[in-house]
Amino acid sequence: MPYEFKMTHRVEWAETDAAGIIHFASYFRYMEVTEHAFFRSLGHSIVSKELGVGFPRVHASCDFTYPLKFEDEVEAHLRVREKKEKSITYEFIFRKVNSEPPIEVARGKFVVVCVARDGNGNMKAVPIPEVIARQIEVAPMDE
Repeated sequence: MPYEFKMTHRVEWAETDAAGIIHFASYFRYMEVTEHAFFRSLGHSIVSKELGVGFPRVHASCDFTYPLKFEDEVEAHLRVREKKEKSITYEFIFRKVNSEPPIEVARGKFVVVCVARDGNGNMKAVPIPEVIARQIEVAPMDE
């Protein structure tokens, strides 16, 4: 059962700031794109019209330790750190992979909650559908 997913991104010019260093907001985009790819790898979408659920973020954070520049390649390593009835916590470890050896450049975290809309269109937390929940497990703590 999946508890991790890796995806490589290339820093684009539009993702850098005036100093030529990746803008911090790009990491949040990489986390989101990697999460979406993780869900697709399980055969689902992060917004499931069939199941009537979505997974908005209720927490997002990222700590940066090394700058990335235009055309650097960065691996986003998603790991499921916690799965509750209605939420999932992901850890992201970013490594610059076009250096020898690869360098850890940042660590991030998302907490997402499974929601459905009620009759008035308001979102309400609901249990993660079994078809999704049974496909995701928590990563071992030693990883």
